[in-house]
This record gives sequence, C-alpha cells and structure tokens, in this order.
Amino acid sequence: MILRDNELERKKPKSLRRNLIEWAITLSISAAILYFLAPPSWWQFGPWKPENRKPTPDFALRKTNGEVWSFGNQLGKVVVINYWATWCGPCRFETPGLVNAANELTPRGAVFVGVSVDEDPELIAPFVEKYKITYEILRPGRDPNTGADMSLPTTFLYDKNGRLAKKYTGIVLESTLRSDVEELLAE
Repeated sequence: MILRDNELERKKPKSLRRNLIEWAITLSISAAILYFLAPPSWWQFGPWKPENRKPTPDFALRKTNGEVWSFGNQLGKVVVINYWATWCGPCRFETPGLVNAANELTPRGAVFVGVSVDEDPELIAPFVEKYKITYEILRPGRDPNTGADMSLPTTFLYDKNGRLAKKYTGIVLESTLRSDVEELLAE
C-alpha cells in the first residue's frame, strides 16, 4: 500500500513540544473565557487580601422607623449591605439566602442590613414580612450618591476594620456569601 505525503504526516506522532504548545493555548483560551464570564465580584477588586482593602468613610442611613444607622458604629463586625427593591426579580430570588446567612452569622459577629431603593416605602413592610427578613432595613435617604446608578441587587461586604472586602453585582449565592463572611470573621 502506498501512502501519500498527507497521510504520512497524519500518521506521525505529535512531538512533546507540539503537545505542550497546544495544551498552553487551550489553557490560555479557557482562562480568558472564565475571566470574562465570571461574575464581576470575582475579579473586580482583585485579591481581597487585607492589605489591598481601602477604608470606607463613615456614612449614615435611616432605618424604616426613622432612626439613624451609622456605618461607623459597626467597627469590629463584618458588615453586609445589600441594595435591593421589591420590584427586582433577582432581589426576590436572593433574599431567602441572605436571610438564612444573616440568621446564622449575626450571632457570630456579622451585621446584615438591607437598603431598599423603592420609591414607595409602603411596599417594604409586606416584602419584609413575606420573606421573614430579620435584619435592619434602611432607606438611602436624600444623598443622591447613595445607591445611585447601581445594578440591583448589589451587595457590599466589609471587614471588621470598615474596609471594603468585596462587592457582588447581581445575585450573590448564599454559599458564596456565607463562605466569604466566615473567612472575614476568622481574621
């Protein structure tokens, strides 16, 4: 049987060098795809080591009962601030996980608060009751920068020193949030 040049080329085993090059290209393409498809919270702030965190200036928001909640009073605790609205479908999906995490982690030193950006405050109480929310619900107040131009839901995670550790844009899974809060509690 006579083999043509093309057939001879196909029959030769690939060299180790060629295999390594193909493997490296495949790995690079896979890493690029994962990087661009990963939720922004995975890469937006880079590594969330303590030395990379920036301090957050003190700010205050109003509770639904009119009292003031101050971020500066939360030092020494891990703080989770979730921006949401009653009309937001992803917020409704995310809320049960936040409630579960808050119920378990609050006694261990975490503070969970929700900031409702609803224009009609009458919508908040039925939502809180329906989802059995046990953490404080705050209102953004008159500061136009608080919650402005923000995708919903958005959750901010702060370490015990009041430094932003992570920002989750979109739904944060309960397991992810729980793991991240526990890591900060252990610091």
